[in-house]
Amino acid sequence: MNDWPEAWSDENRGSRYGRGSASAQPESARVMRQVRRGPAAPPGQGGYAGVPQQPSYVDGRGHGGADGYDSGYNTGQVYGTPGGGGPGGDGHGPQRPAPDWRRRIKWTAITVATVLVVTTVGTYFWADSKLNREVDLSKVIERPEKGEGTNYLIVGSDSRAGMSDEDKKRLRTGSAEGKRTDSVMILHTGDNGPTLISLPRDSNVEIPSFKGSESGKTYPGTGRQVKLNAAYAEDGPELLVRTVEFNTGLHIDHYVEIGFAGFASIVDAVGGVEMDIPQDIKDTKSGADLRKGRQTLNGEEALAFVRTRYALKGSDLDRTKNQQKFLSALANQVATPGTVLNPFKLYPTMDAGLDSLVVDEEMGLFDLAGMFWAMKGVSGGDGTSMNMPIAGSSGGNLLWDKAKVKQLVNQLNNDEKVTVKGD
Repeated sequence: MNDWPEAWSDENRGSRYGRGSASAQPESARVMRQVRRGPAAPPGQGGYAGVPQQPSYVDGRGHGGADGYDSGYNTGQVYGTPGGGGPGGDGHGPQRPAPDWRRRIKWTAITVATVLVVTTVGTYFWADSKLNREVDLSKVIERPEKGEGTNYLIVGSDSRAGMSDEDKKRLRTGSAEGKRTDSVMILHTGDNGPTLISLPRDSNVEIPSFKGSESGKTYPGTGRQVKLNAAYAEDGPELLVRTVEFNTGLHIDHYVEIGFAGFASIVDAVGGVEMDIPQDIKDTKSGADLRKGRQTLNGEEALAFVRTRYALKGSDLDRTKNQQKFLSALANQVATPGTVLNPFKLYPTMDAGLDSLVVDEEMGLFDLAGMFWAMKGVSGGDGTSMNMPIAGSSGGNLLWDKAKVKQLVNQLNNDEKVTVKGD
Protein backbone atom coordinates (compact mmCIF):
# COMPACT_ATOMS: atom_id res chain seq x y z
CA MET A 1 0.00 0.00 0.00
CA ASN A 2 1.36 3.38 -0.98
CA ASP A 3 1.12 6.07 1.77
CA TRP A 4 1.50 8.95 -0.69
CA PRO A 5 -1.38 10.59 -2.40
CA GLU A 6 -2.75 9.09 -5.57
CA ALA A 7 -0.39 9.28 -8.52
CA TRP A 8 2.60 9.72 -6.21
CA SER A 9 5.08 6.87 -5.98
CA ASP A 10 8.15 6.24 -3.98
CA GLU A 11 10.13 7.33 -6.96
CA ASN A 12 8.54 10.76 -6.73
CA ARG A 13 10.12 11.23 -3.31
CA GLY A 14 13.59 11.06 -4.69
CA SER A 15 16.44 10.65 -2.27
CA ARG A 16 15.20 13.22 0.22
CA TYR A 17 15.36 12.44 3.87
CA GLY A 18 12.01 11.42 5.26
CA ARG A 19 9.81 8.53 6.16
CA GLY A 20 11.05 5.46 4.45
CA SER A 21 14.05 7.22 2.97
CA ALA A 22 17.25 5.41 2.81
CA SER A 23 19.24 8.53 2.73
CA ALA A 24 21.10 9.67 5.82
CA GLN A 25 20.98 13.35 4.73
CA PRO A 26 18.38 15.62 6.33
CA GLU A 27 15.78 17.13 4.12
CA SER A 28 16.48 20.74 3.11
CA ALA A 29 14.27 23.52 4.48
CA ARG A 30 10.93 23.59 2.88
CA VAL A 31 9.56 26.72 1.36
CA MET A 32 6.35 27.87 2.95
CA ARG A 33 3.63 28.22 0.47
CA GLN A 34 1.35 31.21 0.48
CA VAL A 35 -2.37 31.26 0.13
CA ARG A 36 -3.08 33.21 -2.98
CA ARG A 37 -5.60 35.95 -2.52
CA GLY A 38 -7.51 36.12 -5.71
CA PRO A 39 -9.72 34.04 -8.00
CA ALA A 40 -9.19 30.29 -7.97
CA ALA A 41 -7.36 28.77 -10.92
CA PRO A 42 -9.59 27.02 -13.43
CA PRO A 43 -9.79 23.24 -13.15
CA GLY A 44 -6.87 21.46 -14.68
CA GLN A 45 -4.48 24.41 -14.37
CA GLY A 46 -2.37 23.35 -11.46
CA GLY A 47 -2.94 22.17 -7.92
CA TYR A 48 -5.14 19.32 -6.96
CA ALA A 49 -8.64 18.89 -5.71
CA GLY A 50 -9.56 22.42 -6.85
CA VAL A 51 -6.83 24.15 -4.80
CA PRO A 52 -5.04 26.76 -6.95
CA GLN A 53 -1.34 26.59 -7.49
CA GLN A 54 0.51 28.78 -5.00
CA PRO A 55 3.63 30.82 -5.69
CA SER A 56 6.72 29.87 -3.82
CA TYR A 57 9.16 32.19 -2.10
CA VAL A 58 11.85 33.24 -4.50
CA ASP A 59 13.49 36.13 -2.74
CA GLY A 60 12.41 35.25 0.77
CA ARG A 61 9.79 38.01 0.84
CA GLY A 62 6.99 36.52 -1.14
CA HIS A 63 8.04 38.25 -4.38
CA GLY A 64 9.03 36.90 -7.68
CA GLY A 65 5.78 35.34 -8.88
CA ALA A 66 4.99 35.48 -12.52
CA ASP A 67 2.35 38.13 -11.91
CA GLY A 68 4.50 40.16 -9.53
CA TYR A 69 2.39 39.11 -6.59
CA ASP A 70 3.35 40.63 -3.25
CA SER A 71 1.88 39.05 -0.17
CA GLY A 72 2.52 42.10 1.99
CA TYR A 73 4.38 40.11 4.62
CA ASN A 74 7.86 41.01 5.87
CA THR A 75 7.80 44.43 4.24
CA GLY A 76 7.56 46.39 7.51
CA GLN A 77 4.33 47.92 6.28
CA VAL A 78 1.96 49.27 8.94
CA TYR A 79 -1.50 48.95 7.57
CA GLY A 80 -3.32 52.26 7.20
CA THR A 81 -0.07 54.21 6.86
CA PRO A 82 0.98 55.37 3.39
CA GLY A 83 4.36 54.22 2.22
CA GLY A 84 4.79 51.63 4.95
CA GLY A 85 6.84 53.96 7.04
CA GLY A 86 4.68 54.56 10.09
CA PRO A 87 3.20 57.93 10.95
CA GLY A 88 5.89 59.83 9.11
CA GLY A 89 5.98 57.60 6.09
CA ASP A 90 9.20 56.36 4.49
CA GLY A 91 9.52 59.30 2.12
CA HIS A 92 7.74 57.51 -0.73
CA GLY A 93 4.17 58.45 0.28
CA PRO A 94 2.34 61.79 -0.15
CA GLN A 95 4.38 64.74 1.22
CA ARG A 96 3.20 68.04 2.80
CA PRO A 97 3.62 70.81 0.22
CA ALA A 98 6.46 73.27 0.79
CA PRO A 99 5.31 76.58 2.41
CA ASP A 100 4.59 79.39 -0.02
CA TRP A 101 6.77 82.09 1.54
CA ARG A 102 5.90 84.67 -1.07
CA ARG A 103 2.22 84.29 -0.23
CA ARG A 104 2.92 84.41 3.50
CA ILE A 105 5.03 87.58 3.18
CA LYS A 106 2.33 89.20 1.05
CA TRP A 107 -0.43 88.56 3.59
CA THR A 108 1.79 89.57 6.52
CA ALA A 109 2.54 92.87 4.78
CA ILE A 110 -1.16 93.44 4.09
CA THR A 111 -2.03 92.72 7.74
CA VAL A 112 0.67 95.05 9.10
CA ALA A 113 -0.35 97.81 6.68
CA THR A 114 -4.00 97.43 7.67
CA VAL A 115 -3.17 97.64 11.38
CA LEU A 116 -1.04 100.75 10.81
CA VAL A 117 -3.76 102.46 8.78
CA VAL A 118 -6.46 101.66 11.35
CA THR A 119 -4.20 102.82 14.22
CA THR A 120 -3.26 106.03 12.42
CA VAL A 121 -6.84 106.89 11.52
CA GLY A 122 -8.03 106.07 15.04
CA THR A 123 -5.27 108.18 16.59
CA TYR A 124 -6.11 111.10 14.30
CA PHE A 125 -9.78 111.18 15.24
CA TRP A 126 -8.97 110.65 18.92
CA ALA A 127 -6.49 113.54 18.91
CA ASP A 128 -8.74 115.79 16.82
CA SER A 129 -11.59 115.29 19.28
CA LYS A 130 -9.40 116.49 22.17
CA LEU A 131 -8.61 119.91 20.67
CA ASN A 132 -10.37 122.71 22.54
CA ARG A 133 -11.54 124.91 19.65
CA GLU A 134 -12.89 127.78 21.72
CA VAL A 135 -11.65 130.91 19.93
CA ASP A 136 -13.84 132.34 17.17
CA LEU A 137 -11.68 134.57 14.95
CA SER A 138 -14.74 135.50 12.90
CA LYS A 139 -15.60 137.89 15.75
CA VAL A 140 -12.46 139.90 15.03
CA ILE A 141 -13.36 142.96 12.97
CA GLU A 142 -11.47 145.23 10.53
CA ARG A 143 -8.71 142.74 9.91
CA PRO A 144 -5.63 143.43 7.77
CA GLU A 145 -5.19 141.53 4.51
CA LYS A 146 -3.56 138.15 4.68
CA GLY A 147 0.06 138.08 3.59
CA GLU A 148 2.32 135.25 2.42
CA GLY A 149 3.00 132.38 4.81
CA THR A 150 1.17 131.57 8.04
CA ASN A 151 1.10 133.52 11.31
CA TYR A 152 0.35 131.85 14.65
CA LEU A 153 -0.34 133.89 17.79
CA ILE A 154 1.03 131.77 20.66
CA VAL A 155 -0.11 132.77 24.14
CA GLY A 156 1.00 131.50 27.52
CA SER A 157 -1.65 132.30 30.07
CA ASP A 158 -1.55 132.22 33.84
CA SER A 159 -4.71 130.13 33.97
CA ARG A 160 -4.91 127.86 37.01
CA ALA A 161 -7.80 125.85 35.58
CA GLY A 162 -7.72 122.22 36.68
CA MET A 163 -5.06 122.82 39.34
CA SER A 164 -5.52 121.65 42.91
CA ASP A 165 -4.41 123.73 45.88
CA GLU A 166 -1.44 121.42 46.21
CA ASP A 167 -0.50 121.99 42.54
CA LYS A 168 -0.73 125.78 42.97
CA LYS A 169 1.55 125.62 45.99
CA ARG A 170 4.04 123.29 44.34
CA LEU A 171 4.21 125.34 41.13
CA ARG A 172 4.21 128.71 42.93
CA THR A 173 1.36 130.02 40.77
CA GLY A 174 -0.74 131.73 43.43
CA SER A 175 -4.52 131.56 43.38
CA ALA A 176 -5.59 134.56 41.31
CA GLU A 177 -8.97 134.13 39.63
CA GLY A 178 -9.43 134.34 35.88
CA LYS A 179 -6.44 134.36 33.54
CA ARG A 180 -4.00 136.85 32.03
CA THR A 181 -1.32 136.60 29.38
CA ASP A 182 2.07 135.59 30.71
CA SER A 183 3.71 135.61 27.28
CA VAL A 184 2.69 136.53 23.72
CA MET A 185 4.55 135.44 20.59
CA ILE A 186 4.04 135.53 16.83
CA LEU A 187 5.38 132.53 14.91
CA HIS A 188 5.66 133.11 11.15
CA THR A 189 6.18 130.12 8.86
CA GLY A 190 6.98 130.30 5.15
CA ASP A 191 9.59 129.60 2.50
CA ASN A 192 12.44 131.46 4.24
CA GLY A 193 12.46 129.65 7.53
CA PRO A 194 10.40 130.20 10.68
CA THR A 195 10.56 133.45 12.63
CA LEU A 196 9.54 133.64 16.29
CA ILE A 197 8.87 137.14 17.64
CA SER A 198 8.14 137.82 21.30
CA LEU A 199 5.81 140.68 22.17
CA PRO A 200 6.62 141.69 25.77
CA ARG A 201 3.45 141.77 27.82
CA ASP A 202 4.40 145.29 29.00
CA SER A 203 4.41 146.54 25.40
CA ASN A 204 2.52 149.81 24.96
CA VAL A 205 -0.40 149.29 22.54
CA GLU A 206 -3.64 151.00 21.53
CA ILE A 207 -6.96 149.28 22.08
CA PRO A 208 -8.88 149.67 18.80
CA SER A 209 -12.62 149.36 18.15
CA PHE A 210 -13.76 145.77 18.69
CA LYS A 211 -16.79 143.53 18.94
CA GLY A 212 -17.41 141.98 22.34
CA SER A 213 -16.77 138.23 22.29
CA GLU A 214 -19.78 137.56 24.53
CA SER A 215 -22.11 140.51 24.00
CA GLY A 216 -21.55 140.92 20.26
CA LYS A 217 -21.67 144.66 20.83
CA THR A 218 -19.22 146.90 18.97
CA TYR A 219 -17.04 149.12 21.16
CA PRO A 220 -15.51 152.11 19.30
CA GLY A 221 -11.83 152.83 19.73
CA THR A 222 -10.87 155.83 21.86
CA GLY A 223 -7.11 155.82 21.38
CA ARG A 224 -6.68 154.25 24.81
CA GLN A 225 -3.06 153.20 25.51
CA VAL A 226 -2.51 150.13 27.69
CA LYS A 227 -0.08 147.30 28.26
CA LEU A 228 -0.55 144.39 25.84
CA ASN A 229 -1.71 141.94 28.49
CA ALA A 230 -4.58 144.27 29.40
CA ALA A 231 -6.27 143.51 26.08
CA TYR A 232 -6.53 139.83 26.95
CA ALA A 233 -7.74 140.60 30.47
CA GLU A 234 -10.45 142.90 29.09
CA ASP A 235 -12.14 140.63 26.55
CA GLY A 236 -10.08 137.48 26.03
CA PRO A 237 -8.39 136.00 22.96
CA GLU A 238 -10.51 137.75 20.33
CA LEU A 239 -9.62 141.24 21.59
CA LEU A 240 -5.98 140.22 21.96
CA VAL A 241 -5.89 139.14 18.30
CA ARG A 242 -7.65 142.35 17.25
CA THR A 243 -5.14 144.46 19.22
CA VAL A 244 -2.09 142.65 17.82
CA GLU A 245 -3.37 142.93 14.25
CA PHE A 246 -4.21 146.63 14.67
CA ASN A 247 -0.83 147.56 16.17
CA THR A 248 1.32 145.45 13.82
CA GLY A 249 -0.58 145.15 10.53
CA LEU A 250 -0.04 141.38 10.50
CA HIS A 251 -2.96 139.04 9.80
CA ILE A 252 -3.16 136.29 12.45
CA ASP A 253 -4.17 132.93 10.92
CA HIS A 254 -4.29 130.75 14.03
CA TYR A 255 -4.45 131.16 17.78
CA VAL A 256 -2.85 128.77 20.31
CA GLU A 257 -2.97 129.16 24.10
CA ILE A 258 -1.63 127.04 26.95
CA GLY A 259 -1.98 127.45 30.72
CA PHE A 260 0.38 126.75 33.62
CA ALA A 261 -0.85 123.23 34.37
CA GLY A 262 -0.79 122.12 30.75
CA PHE A 263 2.72 123.45 30.23
CA ALA A 264 4.12 121.52 33.19
CA SER A 265 2.22 118.36 32.18
CA ILE A 266 3.67 118.37 28.65
CA VAL A 267 7.22 118.71 29.97
CA ASP A 268 6.74 115.83 32.41
CA ALA A 269 5.05 113.64 29.78
CA VAL A 270 7.99 114.01 27.40
CA GLY A 271 10.41 113.08 30.18
CA GLY A 272 11.84 116.53 30.82
CA VAL A 273 13.59 119.03 28.54
CA GLU A 274 17.34 119.52 28.35
CA MET A 275 18.39 123.16 28.60
CA ASP A 276 21.63 125.10 28.89
CA ILE A 277 20.91 127.61 31.65
CA PRO A 278 22.93 130.77 30.93
CA GLN A 279 23.32 131.82 34.59
CA ASP A 280 22.43 130.88 38.14
CA ILE A 281 18.78 131.76 38.72
CA LYS A 282 17.10 132.10 42.11
CA ASP A 283 13.66 133.73 42.16
CA THR A 284 11.36 133.35 45.15
CA LYS A 285 8.31 134.57 43.19
CA SER A 286 8.53 131.99 40.38
CA GLY A 287 10.20 129.36 42.56
CA ALA A 288 13.22 129.07 40.26
CA ASP A 289 16.40 127.74 41.88
CA LEU A 290 18.64 126.70 39.00
CA ARG A 291 22.38 126.44 38.47
CA LYS A 292 24.20 127.57 35.36
CA GLY A 293 24.93 124.83 32.83
CA ARG A 294 23.27 122.05 30.85
CA GLN A 295 20.59 120.11 32.70
CA THR A 296 17.20 118.45 32.24
CA LEU A 297 14.25 120.41 33.62
CA ASN A 298 11.08 118.72 34.82
CA GLY A 299 7.67 120.35 34.58
CA GLU A 300 7.95 122.30 37.82
CA GLU A 301 11.46 123.58 37.07
CA ALA A 302 10.57 124.45 33.46
CA LEU A 303 7.55 126.52 34.49
CA ALA A 304 9.65 128.40 37.05
CA PHE A 305 12.34 129.04 34.42
CA VAL A 306 10.02 130.55 31.78
CA ARG A 307 8.18 132.69 34.37
CA THR A 308 11.29 134.19 35.97
CA ARG A 309 11.92 137.88 35.26
CA TYR A 310 12.80 139.59 38.56
CA ALA A 311 16.10 137.69 38.82
CA LEU A 312 17.14 138.69 35.30
CA LYS A 313 18.99 141.87 34.38
CA GLY A 314 16.78 142.61 31.39
CA SER A 315 13.60 141.66 33.25
CA ASP A 316 10.76 140.93 30.79
CA LEU A 317 13.00 141.17 27.69
CA ASP A 318 15.37 138.54 29.07
CA ARG A 319 12.43 136.41 30.13
CA THR A 320 11.02 136.36 26.57
CA LYS A 321 14.40 135.18 25.27
CA ASN A 322 14.39 132.32 27.78
CA GLN A 323 10.84 131.44 26.75
CA GLN A 324 11.87 131.26 23.09
CA LYS A 325 14.83 129.01 23.88
CA PHE A 326 12.73 126.72 26.00
CA LEU A 327 9.88 126.34 23.48
CA SER A 328 12.36 125.50 20.75
CA ALA A 329 14.04 122.91 23.00
CA LEU A 330 10.64 121.45 23.93
CA ALA A 331 9.65 121.14 20.26
CA ASN A 332 12.96 119.40 19.53
CA GLN A 333 12.34 116.98 22.38
CA VAL A 334 8.80 116.16 21.25
CA ALA A 335 9.92 115.59 17.66
CA THR A 336 12.64 113.06 18.48
CA PRO A 337 12.22 109.37 17.41
CA GLY A 338 12.38 108.45 21.10
CA THR A 339 9.06 110.26 21.59
CA VAL A 340 7.32 109.88 18.22
CA LEU A 341 8.06 106.14 17.89
CA ASN A 342 7.44 105.28 21.54
CA PRO A 343 3.69 104.98 22.22
CA PHE A 344 4.36 105.05 25.97
CA LYS A 345 5.70 108.61 25.51
CA LEU A 346 3.80 109.77 22.44
CA TYR A 347 0.26 109.19 23.69
CA PRO A 348 0.78 110.70 27.18
CA THR A 349 2.47 113.71 25.55
CA MET A 350 -0.37 114.17 23.06
CA ASP A 351 -2.95 113.66 25.79
CA ALA A 352 -1.34 116.22 28.09
CA GLY A 353 -0.78 118.73 25.30
CA LEU A 354 -4.10 118.50 23.51
CA ASP A 355 -6.08 118.62 26.74
CA SER A 356 -4.40 121.84 27.82
CA LEU A 357 -4.36 123.73 24.50
CA VAL A 358 -7.00 126.25 23.51
CA VAL A 359 -7.08 126.96 19.77
CA ASP A 360 -9.20 128.74 17.19
CA GLU A 361 -12.13 127.00 15.51
CA GLU A 362 -10.28 126.56 12.21
CA MET A 363 -7.18 124.98 13.73
CA GLY A 364 -6.56 121.39 12.59
CA LEU A 365 -4.05 118.78 13.69
CA PHE A 366 -1.92 119.36 10.61
CA ASP A 367 -1.81 123.09 11.41
CA LEU A 368 -0.74 122.26 14.95
CA ALA A 369 1.90 119.79 13.75
CA GLY A 370 3.19 122.43 11.32
CA MET A 371 3.50 124.91 14.18
CA PHE A 372 5.53 122.50 16.33
CA TRP A 373 7.73 121.55 13.39
CA ALA A 374 8.42 125.22 12.67
CA MET A 375 9.13 125.84 16.36
CA LYS A 376 11.72 123.07 16.22
CA GLY A 377 13.55 124.90 13.42
CA VAL A 378 13.58 128.30 15.14
CA SER A 379 16.90 127.75 16.90
CA GLY A 380 18.61 126.06 13.95
CA GLY A 381 18.96 126.24 10.20
CA ASP A 382 17.13 129.22 8.68
CA GLY A 383 15.14 129.97 11.84
CA THR A 384 15.11 133.35 13.56
CA SER A 385 14.06 134.33 17.08
CA MET A 386 13.83 137.89 18.33
CA ASN A 387 11.97 140.40 20.47
CA MET A 388 9.83 143.10 18.95
CA PRO A 389 12.19 146.07 18.35
CA ILE A 390 12.00 148.47 21.31
CA ALA A 391 12.67 152.21 21.16
CA GLY A 392 12.36 152.97 24.89
CA SER A 393 9.77 153.07 27.65
CA SER A 394 7.17 155.42 29.07
CA GLY A 395 5.51 155.05 32.44
CA GLY A 396 6.64 151.42 32.68
CA ASN A 397 5.29 150.58 29.18
CA LEU A 398 7.75 149.43 26.50
CA LEU A 399 7.56 151.51 23.29
CA TRP A 400 8.09 149.73 19.98
CA ASP A 401 10.46 151.11 17.36
CA LYS A 402 7.85 152.00 14.72
CA ALA A 403 10.27 152.17 11.79
CA LYS A 404 11.77 148.76 12.50
CA VAL A 405 8.35 147.26 13.22
CA LYS A 406 7.09 148.48 9.85
CA GLN A 407 10.10 146.96 8.05
CA LEU A 408 9.68 143.69 9.96
CA VAL A 409 5.99 143.44 9.09
CA ASN A 410 6.68 144.11 5.40
CA GLN A 411 9.26 141.31 5.32
CA LEU A 412 6.88 138.89 7.02
CA ASN A 413 3.91 139.80 4.81
CA ASN A 414 6.06 139.20 1.73
CA ASP A 415 7.58 136.06 3.28
CA GLU A 416 11.07 137.46 2.89
CA LYS A 417 14.13 136.66 4.92
CA VAL A 418 13.96 138.70 8.13
CA THR A 419 16.88 141.09 8.48
CA VAL A 420 15.49 143.33 11.23
CA LYS A 421 17.14 142.92 14.61
CA GLY A 422 15.14 142.99 17.82
CA ASP A 423 16.12 143.52 21.43
